Amino acid sequence: MNFAETLQYLLSLGHETTAIKLGLRNTELLLESLDNPHQQFASVQIAGTNGKGSTAVMLDSICRAAGISTGTFTSPHLVSITERIKVGGCEISEVDFAIYASEVRSAADSLVGSGKLAALPTFFEHVTAIALLAFRDARVKLAILETGLGGRLDATTVAGAITVAITPLALDHQEYLGETIEEIAAEKAAIIRPGVTAIIARQPTQALEVILKRCAEVGVEPRLDQESRHLIEETTDDGHILVTFETDEAQYENVRLGLRGRHQIINTSVAIRLAESLRQQGFEVSKAAIVEGIESAKHPGRLELHEGQPAWLFDGAHNPAGAQALRGFLIEFVNRPITLVFGAMADKDISGLASTLFTLVKRLILTKPNNLRSLEPEVLLSFIPSQVKAANVFLTQTTNEAVRLAQQVTPAHGLICVTGSLYLVGEVADILKTSASEYPQLS
Repeated sequence: MNFAETLQYLLSLGHETTAIKLGLRNTELLLESLDNPHQQFASVQIAGTNGKGSTAVMLDSICRAAGISTGTFTSPHLVSITERIKVGGCEISEVDFAIYASEVRSAADSLVGSGKLAALPTFFEHVTAIALLAFRDARVKLAILETGLGGRLDATTVAGAITVAITPLALDHQEYLGETIEEIAAEKAAIIRPGVTAIIARQPTQALEVILKRCAEVGVEPRLDQESRHLIEETTDDGHILVTFETDEAQYENVRLGLRGRHQIINTSVAIRLAESLRQQGFEVSKAAIVEGIESAKHPGRLELHEGQPAWLFDGAHNPAGAQALRGFLIEFVNRPITLVFGAMADKDISGLASTLFTLVKRLILTKPNNLRSLEPEVLLSFIPSQVKAANVFLTQTTNEAVRLAQQVTPAHGLICVTGSLYLVGEVADILKTSASEYPQLS
């Protein structure tokens, strides 16, 4: 298959969320038929509701600063599926992606043909296997794996990570993971297995109790970051924060977080503890590498600011906790009129997102990302708080239309914030980057 054929094949397997089949056996059989590529390197697995992707990219940045060859697997992507799989900080090529996808497809077809599998593995199971093959062939020393959904039955769990982390938990994906924070915590905590090193971020009390119970059941002494020891030294005009962190091993002074937002302090603290645990396991990770990695980390689509006239801010906040983080950033760092471009999936807490964000902005543009799960703008309209003036609300049917309208109604000194879904963020970023002459700051 070439790259276009690869995408067509993967999409034919169904959407990675709506067609999900939670379970490990399919992935185990698939990897066995591929000679278990995950057994050729060590792995770190990161689960959580918010911050797991940011923690993964920070840890990857730290390890690369330390000279450790890494592979990272994250999801979802913004523009190209190749963004999900990076070796040494660089996404794999479309050619390589297609080669590995062909190998995985052949293995999957053989498993179905022999009766070992009743149906083809899912989209996410395929892409997980593609990533692990790419990491094996690149001879990485460490793979950093972000769970796709949950943890207990997530395909990344088959990799058998030596170190795991759980970032802050909140309600999300309840239709798959459970209706309560305790049920969600149980799904995430299942990645903690006998013999692993477990780093636990600050959690709600109910979630922490579930996680600690799991640790006790499997004989793991967790490394808790419930009371992260840090001091905020300074903030910058563009939303960066200088923080001093203290752990049992070291003090990291005046670290300028590469990722914007106060919520990244928790994720950074977890990344530091992960790096320190890797050092204890024999990886050479110096204090200087930890600082350098944090300061140089980048995570597209998460409080990603592009100055211009107007400026653009991309943030994939898609649940109330993420919206609160975005709200805090806008209140603290944005002192100019805001146009909010908003689109969301039908399975999200739209009421929570709307009440958190919509009252902050001057103008609100509701739109529909090109996704089967997207809500119609007319449906989003019903969630607008009463204090938002109807004259400042606009409905568009496509992302292209939303981008054009945002540019028209936002003054040159203003800010256009795109949020509600990473799918929307990716579509807008793609539109702007392919129109570099019109939006040069995003080229």
